[in-house]
Formats: sequence, C-alpha cells, structure tokens
Amino acid sequence: MWADLVFHNGQVITVDRSNRIVEAVAVKGNRIVAVGSNDEMNIWIGEETKQIDLMGKSLLPGIIDAHLHILSWGTAKLAVSCKQPHIQSIGDVLNELKQLAERTPKGQWIRAFGFNDTKIAEQRYPTRWELDEISKDQPIMITRTCHHISIVNSKALELAGIDENTPDPDSGRIGRDENGVPNGVLVETAKSAVDMIASYTEQELLTGIRLASDDFIEAGITSIHDAGFNGPDDFRVMQKAVKLGAVQVRIYAMVGALNNSEGFVEKMVASGVITGTGDERFRVGPAKVFTDGSSSGPTIATREGYTSNPNDHGILYFTQERLNEVLGAAHEQGFQLTAHAQGDRAVEMVLNCIEEALKKHPRDDHRHRIEHSGITPPDLLARMKNLSVIPVPNPPFPYEFGEGYIKNYGDRVNQMYSARDFIDNGIIAAAGSDCPVTHYNPMLGIHVAVNRQTASGTLVGENQRISVLEAIKLYTWNGAYASFEENIKGSIETGKLADLVILSEPILNVQQERIKDVKVDLTVLDGEIVFQRYK
Repeated sequence: MWADLVFHNGQVITVDRSNRIVEAVAVKGNRIVAVGSNDEMNIWIGEETKQIDLMGKSLLPGIIDAHLHILSWGTAKLAVSCKQPHIQSIGDVLNELKQLAERTPKGQWIRAFGFNDTKIAEQRYPTRWELDEISKDQPIMITRTCHHISIVNSKALELAGIDENTPDPDSGRIGRDENGVPNGVLVETAKSAVDMIASYTEQELLTGIRLASDDFIEAGITSIHDAGFNGPDDFRVMQKAVKLGAVQVRIYAMVGALNNSEGFVEKMVASGVITGTGDERFRVGPAKVFTDGSSSGPTIATREGYTSNPNDHGILYFTQERLNEVLGAAHEQGFQLTAHAQGDRAVEMVLNCIEEALKKHPRDDHRHRIEHSGITPPDLLARMKNLSVIPVPNPPFPYEFGEGYIKNYGDRVNQMYSARDFIDNGIIAAAGSDCPVTHYNPMLGIHVAVNRQTASGTLVGENQRISVLEAIKLYTWNGAYASFEENIKGSIETGKLADLVILSEPILNVQQERIKDVKVDLTVLDGEIVFQRYK
C-alpha cells in the first residue's frame, strides 16, 4: 500500500481540532492516508510514489470560498474590466467599450463590469447619452463593482421598456435627469429589469465557467459556495459544466438568483429537491434570497441613517411577513436557509425569520446562514449565537471599499464583517470573497482579515483583526462546516479528500503586511495535481 503522493519537509497547517502544525502528508487515490512527521511517511514511500519536497513552505487544506458567483466572474471575463489599473476616468471606460463594440457581433450586448464611481476622476456614473456615442443600435451595460447598480444606454432602456413614464419599481430606483428623463442609472430591482433580458448564450456560460474555474484552481480554491446568477437556467448550466468536466472546483450551489430570488426558491421548494442533494463535485446548497442592497453602493438597510446621509436607511427587498413566508416554507421542507443581508436592519430581519421558522418546525443542526452579515452589533451577535446561525463575512471588502465604509457608516465600521467578534462569541463563521464584487484571491482575504487595512493603508475596524491561523480556518474548515461537509474536507486529516494547496512561503512566518503577496505554487484536487506554478 504505497502512497501516490508524499509531501514532506513542510509547514503543514492541518486545521484539525488541535491546530497541529506537522511536517508531512501522504495521499493515496483521492484521500489523505497519513499525516505526521517526515519519518512517519517513510512506510508510505514506494518506487512509484511521487515525493514533493515542500522546502519549508506551507501546505494548507484546499481553500473553500464560501460565497462567490462563478458564472458572474466567468462571464465578466468576456467583458471589459473597469478594475484594470489603466482605467482612471469615464473616458477610459468609454474607450474600452468602443473597442469591444467594434468586435462584438450585431445584436449582442456590450458589457463592462467592476465600475466604481468613487475610484475614477469624475466621481460619477457615465450617462446613457455618453454610452449612446458608442452605439445606439446595440445595448450597452456597465455593472458597478457591487453588482447592485448598472448604467445602460438608450437601446438597453428601450429593450427593457423603461422611459420617462416608467415608475420606480419596489426596492429599486431609475436614475433621472433634471427633467425626469431616465439617465441610464438603474439601482437594485430597476437593474434587475435589464438583467432579465441581457441573457448569455449557453456556450458563453460554459466558456465563462471554465475560465472562472481555472482562475480559482490557480488561486488554491478547490471548493466554492456559489451564491447564484440569473436563475434556474444557470443552475442547470453549472451542473452540465460539472458533468462535462469543464469545471474542476467543487460546487455547493445556493438556490438563489440575482433577480427574483424568491421565485427561484419557491420553484425549487416545490420541486422536492433539498439541501445536500448531489455528490462531492456538485451539491445543492441553501435556499437564498436578497433582503437589502450593497455596502459600497451604498444601499444596505440600516437601523440608523447613514453617516453620509442621516435620512437614508437603505433599501429592503421584503417585508418581514413575506421573508418569513418564502424562507419559512423552504425550512419546513428541509432546506438550509440563507439570505443576503448587509445592514443591521436586514440582519435582524433574517434572524427574526430563522427564529420564527425554528419555532414552527424545530430542527437540530440546521446550520442556517447569513451571507455577508455586514453590520452586526452585540445584540445581533447574541441572537446569532443562540440560534446557531453561520455568518459568511467578506474579509477582502475593506481593502477595496474601506474609505467608503468610513464615510457612509462612521463608527459602525467597527462592527462590519466582524471576524473577531464572531470568533470571540463562539460563532462559526465562513469566509467568502463575493467575487466578482472584489478579487477572489484568498491570500488577499487572509491578509485583510489579519490587517484590516485598505489598499491605501487606512485602518477600517482594526478591532476586528484576527490571527493568520484563525483566518485560514475561516477559509477551510469553517467553510466545510457551512456546507455540512466538515467530515470529508476542510482540514488535513486521515480519511479526508486530498484537496491541498502549497504556498510559495511559510505563511505563519511571513510579515503580516506581506501576506497578500504570498502565491500558490501547487493545487491538488481529489488527489490530482491540477495546477503547478513551476513545472
């Protein structure tokens, strides 16, 4: 019984119950068969065993990103990225879109993503009329970095049936000029009206998901919790991509959509499918709805008005009664529950919903979640603990959006994405990037969780700093726990799936301010080497 792979001479961060740091690991087939010292691995080494000398570098469990959007990222790779360093103005964005328009077939959408009005020279959104200068015949859509706001041209508005007589939808807003004419800015559910018609072909989706999967593997991400895209058709495409072998990462797929999330949940509940259906490659996850908006928009639902505008409390998608109805039915049928909830008002509503569902239909080990849990003051922390709710914060958010958080929420940044508070209160929290809202690189997420600084060095809620080991656990074992899979992955232990990552350095010895610079040298998934930086 020789091992197929043996890793030795390393800083093996097991993330087991004792947080052991050992030297070596042996893999047979797709399972870990031994964990311990270099000497203890000798009995597993045969003539055919591939030996990998870690040379002191870190070996981690495969990274689990517990909240991202694989199809959103994959299709974004087919569009203009406004996050490119050279894009510093609206003119730069328009120039990139013009070049894309020249090579886009007639009738197809021209898209850009990652636009951030706070990061460009003009400090504003483009207008429909500026986009019309590129094309009046083809629809154009720019998606803000938060994915809760879009800017579109006149053709896109025409296709969506939006004009000066169109009222603002519930939980949304149509931007208008001084004469009441739509200016192309669409907020929250108003954006959804265009998203519903700006669909991708199945081939575009399959191409995008393959590209995204390759990116994640290269970053050491071996499992993802997908937080939804446009709805049932995209859910089907994900399963098809897995079956075709176009996706390498393991997927725990939330039953959620960026548009009409409650409709998708109700359809899936009626179908008889429940959380956990599937296998180690693709598994049905929780029922998910949106309750409020974007932390950087800002459109999140808060108890107190924004520091930047005391009269603004954000946007809510549901009444308490409707939220209880939609998620309560899913809970009754056996689903794990979750909801996008950024502001403390929205988090409170989700906790109310979970509490009501558990009163009506008690269930042990439900592991209901809250995605983002953006602002979580002490009273809500206590309720999370009592209800055994799993929050899924986004450690990298302050890096890109921190200055805006300080401007819009003031001292509440000390309660945002509260990793320290979650740990100290005995709450199991998993970490997600929310890619493409921000970058998927888990080393950046760990870096920000440890340092709590923006890209420019501004401190944002430094009271929420955690240790490197604590951050790694958010991205590994805790992610597995959040999908009921901690018995098969999330730590380096005998019998678990051989999903492993070698880093370029021993991360526990790296200066804290350099963590984001650590690279992934090698990724192993299911016992196979699927990425290697150096051949």
